[in-house]
Amino acid sequence: MSDWRYVVRLSDLSRGPVSATLEPDAATRESIAKRLGLESLDELAARMTVRAWLDGAEITGRFQARVGQICGVTLEPFESDLAGDLALQVVPAGSPNGPAESAGTEIEMDLDAPDPPDVLEGEEIDLAAYLVEHLALEIDPFPRKPGAEFDYQPDVTEESPFAVLKKLKDDDAR
Repeated sequence: MSDWRYVVRLSDLSRGPVSATLEPDAATRESIAKRLGLESLDELAARMTVRAWLDGAEITGRFQARVGQICGVTLEPFESDLAGDLALQVVPAGSPNGPAESAGTEIEMDLDAPDPPDVLEGEEIDLAAYLVEHLALEIDPFPRKPGAEFDYQPDVTEESPFAVLKKLKDDDAR
């Protein structure tokens, strides 16, 4: 877990929507990069809005980032730009609008249905945590430097099964 937090309380939303600009400093970006397995995180910025939704809140926004990774083909470092949208709802614990409890029963998933709201542990919404979570979802787990080609040519000499058996027989005769 990161020390970087940007907290909005559910009670703050009674006065209207809350807009926030999140831009962590260099030390915080370095900590986030380490936690996400990145070589670097040179830029991270987001504009987010939190507004009342049922008995919880709706969070929307957009972020941009510049991440450094190691190419899985060439093993060389490279940077890429990422951008993503955030759109989710949160509700307090015990809310009737939260996801239904599934005590060991089978859950049916509808991939086209919207995600159920997240359940908060208290009254605080940590926008920084949601930003880092959405950034992590945008990172390519198998990074490839632009233009990198995987060109593997195995050293295979095609031998028939009979040629292999003859070679074994010749080795045994010696």
